[in-house]
Amino acid sequence: MAQWYSEAEATGASVLIDKEKNWTSFDVVAKLRKITKIRKIGHTGTLDPLATGLLMVCLGKATKQISEFMEDFKSYDTQIKIGISTKSYDSETEEYDEKPINHINEDTIINTILSFKGISFQEPPLYSAKKIKGVPAYKFARKDKQITLVPKQIEIIEIQIKSIRIPFISFKIVCSAGTYIRALARDIGEMLGCGAYMYELRRTAIGDFKVEDALTINEINNLFNENSLVNNDKSLQEFK
Repeated sequence: MAQWYSEAEATGASVLIDKEKNWTSFDVVAKLRKITKIRKIGHTGTLDPLATGLLMVCLGKATKQISEFMEDFKSYDTQIKIGISTKSYDSETEEYDEKPINHINEDTIINTILSFKGISFQEPPLYSAKKIKGVPAYKFARKDKQITLVPKQIEIIEIQIKSIRIPFISFKIVCSAGTYIRALARDIGEMLGCGAYMYELRRTAIGDFKVEDALTINEINNLFNENSLVNNDKSLQEFK
C-alpha cells in the first residue's frame, strides 16, 4: 500500500466519502490523512456536521482541481419541518416561534416549494462559514449580533417532492454550488407564513459523482488494512 501512497501524491486521486452525521468536513480530511499518511488533502465543498452523504476529497496533485469540483451542481435529499423555526435554520439550535399550520394544505405546500425552482437570490444563513471582513458569520451569530449577509445568485434545477406528512416535508433538490438548503427551508417557511427549518439533509451527488459509489471512513480504513482500496474503482478516481 505504501506504493499507492506515493502514486496518489504524484498523479493525484480523489476519494468519494459517505460522511457520517456529527462529523465536520475537516474531521473527514484529518481522518483520511491519518489513514493514508498523505498530507496534501482537501475537500471539494463543506458538508454541515449534521448532514450526511457525499464528500469528495482530493489527494496529492488532484487538489489543484478542487475549485473545478466545487462549482459542480449538488444533489440532496432533505426533510424540512414547518410551523416552527430555529436560529440556525437546522436542528443545531433550539426550536422557537411555533405557529399554527392547520390551515395549510398540501396544494399550498407543493406550489410554494416548486416556486423556488429556477434562478433567484438567496441570503446565506448567519450560522455559516461565510466571511464578513475575514470573520466567519457564525461567530457573530453565536454572540447574537445582528448582521446581514449579501444575497447570492443561486439556481435550483430540480425539486421533486417525495412525501408530505405535516409538519414534515421531504424532497429531492438539484442546485448550483453555494446554495444553502437551510436557507431554502427558511424561505419556504416565510412564504408559507409559519416558519420552517431543515430537519435532515443528505448530499446524494456532486456533478456526476454519486453517494452510492462512496465509502465510509471505516470502510476505507478496513480496505487499507486489507491492501485493497486501489481496486475499488468507483470510490477512487485517479487523475493523470
